[in-house]
Amino acid sequence: MSEYDLQKVSIREVNQALHDLTDGANDTEITISNPGGMHNIACGVDSPVSVKIDGHTGYYCAGMNKLANIEVNGNVGTGVAENMMSGTVRVRGNASQSAGATAHGGLLVIEGDAAARCGISMKGIDIVVKGSVGHLAAFMGQSGRMVVCGDAGDALGDSLYEARLYVKGKVKSLGADCIEKEMRPEHLEELKALLDAAGMDEDPKAFKRYGSARQLYNFKVDNMSAY
Repeated sequence: MSEYDLQKVSIREVNQALHDLTDGANDTEITISNPGGMHNIACGVDSPVSVKIDGHTGYYCAGMNKLANIEVNGNVGTGVAENMMSGTVRVRGNASQSAGATAHGGLLVIEGDAAARCGISMKGIDIVVKGSVGHLAAFMGQSGRMVVCGDAGDALGDSLYEARLYVKGKVKSLGADCIEKEMRPEHLEELKALLDAAGMDEDPKAFKRYGSARQLYNFKVDNMSAY
């Protein structure tokens, strides 16, 4: 196991060491201490290693993650797991804006709350939030799944494509083209698998499903004045 203290070494050195790891490397467990809210910690990891960050981080923590399991024992700033491709990122606190933005795959778990635009332009990632999310969650979500065990703010799923949303609590308002949909047995099964993967003890039957009404896909002459 390797340990890095960010009061003694730079983020550039730590990230370079993580980038140098390859499949089959001996250092499969890495601990990063004293992050102190610094930005860009553990970005671009591209090997199946375990990274534990003890403390609060700044912007873009675990961005562009691929294959790694990254755990943050604290809160995270804007853009955690931004553009993640695979692996798992777990936040044992709250997340600021744009958590999981543009991410193509993997699993992001937030054990606290997430702020505005959680999952913006998500492209295949699975996001599970134990708490609540702010406004414009899953804005322009293209694919993937989002699970919210708490409440959702204004404009949930605005301009949604094919991402699937599950919310247990209250939704303040739905965004353009987002509607509530029937919760069928296959969705209950899917939701249970996501909750289990995130380690959340919740009843899938307590959730509602939301998705795209598919009314924004094509140009309509009747809506000409709106363009």
